Amino acid sequence: MSGTAPADVAEATRLDRTAYAVDRGAAADRAPVRIVHLGLGAFARAHQAWYTAEVDDANEWGIAAFTGRTAAVADLLSPQDGLFTLVERGPDGDRSTVVTSISEVISGDRVDLWDERIAAESTAVVTLTVTESGYRLLPDGSPDPGDEIVAADILALRSANGGQVPVSPLARLVRGLAARRRVGSGAIAVVPCDNIPGNGEYVRTGTLAFARAWDTHLADWIETFVSFVSTSVDRITPRTTADDVRAVAARTGWHDAAPVITEPYSSWTLCGDFPAGRPAWERAGAVFTDDIAPFESRKLWLLNGAHTLLAHAGQLRGHGTVADAIADPGCAGAVERFWDEACAHLPSHLDLPRYRSALLQRFGNSRIAHDLAQIEAESVTKLRVRIAPVALAELRAGRTAAACADVFAAWVRRVLAGHSMTDARGDDVAAARSHDDGCAALVAVVDPRLGADPSFVSRVRDAAQNPPAENGPRRTS
Repeated sequence: MSGTAPADVAEATRLDRTAYAVDRGAAADRAPVRIVHLGLGAFARAHQAWYTAEVDDANEWGIAAFTGRTAAVADLLSPQDGLFTLVERGPDGDRSTVVTSISEVISGDRVDLWDERIAAESTAVVTLTVTESGYRLLPDGSPDPGDEIVAADILALRSANGGQVPVSPLARLVRGLAARRRVGSGAIAVVPCDNIPGNGEYVRTGTLAFARAWDTHLADWIETFVSFVSTSVDRITPRTTADDVRAVAARTGWHDAAPVITEPYSSWTLCGDFPAGRPAWERAGAVFTDDIAPFESRKLWLLNGAHTLLAHAGQLRGHGTVADAIADPGCAGAVERFWDEACAHLPSHLDLPRYRSALLQRFGNSRIAHDLAQIEAESVTKLRVRIAPVALAELRAGRTAAACADVFAAWVRRVLAGHSMTDARGDDVAAARSHDDGCAALVAVVDPRLGADPSFVSRVRDAAQNPPAENGPRRTS
């Protein structure tokens, strides 16, 4: 099968461990589970699963991968024994690899298996891919007391023997760690892989709060035996389409129901301890550091911040993808101005000109259809962690934060025009939109300090009401 595609897609062989092993003349053995993962989406497979497969020559680091909110991915991957095709889509062509590191695919509602896998002495690492809002935490990392799911999950933890099952990720993590404590399996590392600055400490704070709400002795055990590793992750991974599934079958000869399309570029920076061991991810390019903050800020502000900018400014100008938007001089200029403000607060040793140039090349890869409508989801949290810190830093420096105000303005303009966007803070956004001063109220939903700054709000209002007339397609709202 390697190298020769069948004449007809219908002739493709279903991808599974046995067929793949026969094709490669190798054993079909799964690696023993030593990593438990929550949040089995495309990014997790393009990133953590790929890094692990790249370095696990001895077949020692299998992943038990649990789905998050739905079992849909498990339904696709289970018949394939966890195997999937990773397609690295560069500007000039595709490179396909079958990733074999996922040893088990398990629906997230199987909390019995979740507890069992985390409790196993062989398990050394728990990785999480959760959206910023998915943690259901306040900006300081504490559980949101006004969140109905948080309240229900605390009750579920307190009645763990009564059959109630927590659904939020950190409540589920606490339940699994409690099972590990009961059997005495010892230390373990928790590795969040998301776009939150200081995510290790953030997740540690939330986890301990959930634990204390249930059992203070468990919280004490977590403080002693659980390491929380901070990370910065990066790999653009758009949604897989039906056309992608057909193309993979035609190209590789494997019928894969759940291939992953991603860019050739990947990055993973980690800071923290792994008391029970870890794969040698550095062999695949991961970087281990004692100071992750500059790497986090560079990625969050320059890559993710630009994505949020393009999601709103680009759609206002009639664009559908990142590549389309960055080709518009108006959008590209807005990105460069925002980057100028952000880079004023980043250390020079990060080689910022080269990083910016590489980002423009990545954004311009039109073969990666990164939908702006996908990026716009959860805009409140994204603006809070990607744009607001730069705006506050600019204001503290005595400058106007004009480029940051333009990003806020594009979002405000779309909200006030009635565009519907998926957002966990949707009720707050709706209330702010109906406020007498909707602009100020919306800015305050993202960051109360910015919402209380009259000059910044005035800049946002002016930019929302008078967007720049620059080259590129426009769409009135």
